[in-house]
Amino acid sequence: MKRLFKGMAAGMLGISLLAGCTTQAPGTSNNKSAQGGKTGEVTVGLAVSTQNNPFFVSLKEGAEKAATANGMKLVTVDAQDDPAKQISGIEDLIQRKVNVILVNPTDSAAIVSAIKSANNANIPVITVDRSAEGGKVVSHVASDNVEGGRMAAKYLLDKIGKKGNVVELEGIAGSSAARERGQGFHEIIDKEAGVKVVAKQPADFDRAKGLSVMENILQGNKNVKAVFAHNDEMALGAIQAIQAAGLKDVVVVGFDATADAVKAVQDGRMSATIAQKPELIGKQAVEAAKKVVNGEKVPASIPVKLELITKK
Repeated sequence: MKRLFKGMAAGMLGISLLAGCTTQAPGTSNNKSAQGGKTGEVTVGLAVSTQNNPFFVSLKEGAEKAATANGMKLVTVDAQDDPAKQISGIEDLIQRKVNVILVNPTDSAAIVSAIKSANNANIPVITVDRSAEGGKVVSHVASDNVEGGRMAAKYLLDKIGKKGNVVELEGIAGSSAARERGQGFHEIIDKEAGVKVVAKQPADFDRAKGLSVMENILQGNKNVKAVFAHNDEMALGAIQAIQAAGLKDVVVVGFDATADAVKAVQDGRMSATIAQKPELIGKQAVEAAKKVVNGEKVPASIPVKLELITKK
């Protein structure tokens, strides 16, 4: 019996030793990332406000190209301009254990809770194009929206000779882009005694809403000299309404320089647009994410230069 017991013990010890032996180096894991990527692959989450807007499509494309060039994986969640959906999307990215989250807020205040959730999970956050009103953000990559509003106002005033009625189509209420572009615009326009902003209404950065809101405004304000829209989609919608109303020589200035808007400027249908270069914003955001993952310091603000696009 003693011999049998010793034999069994030796066998169990051998099995135990075999189970404990691996070829894995200390401190490493043989588990793949939650996204199914390769071991050690850096995964960046992009929470974008909407993909139903050419500007943010270009931003995402810029981020994708940069991720590929840097050997990183990009996972995108589309909020479809719904703050609640965006919060849910970010929670999903947190569960996936992405390395960094890029956030393009639909609502700058509503997004704070999601950013704090990422902070609690020790996932660095970088805001893109639009800022957040709270939570810990490593860096903000964007154009100077206030300066863009000023550029639009100066151009518009020059075109109408600093005299006449003006309409302002605002972006999504609560978004930093709408607030900042409007701020810059009014810093300049409100100083001119000969100019009156006869209507100022949100059209949510949407072309169809830009059309319907402008149609309603024109019913009571036929004598409009100019329109400043916080983005190109609303500007293009406003142009449709202006043409349908039979009005001519109305100066329309947009913001973003999307392909449709630039074509409208070259065709003479839109007067100007402020170019933000969204693809570059996406690229620089991913490059900043890579530095963060590598433990490098990044600036709190990474500016992307603006440019006024006119037919000339």
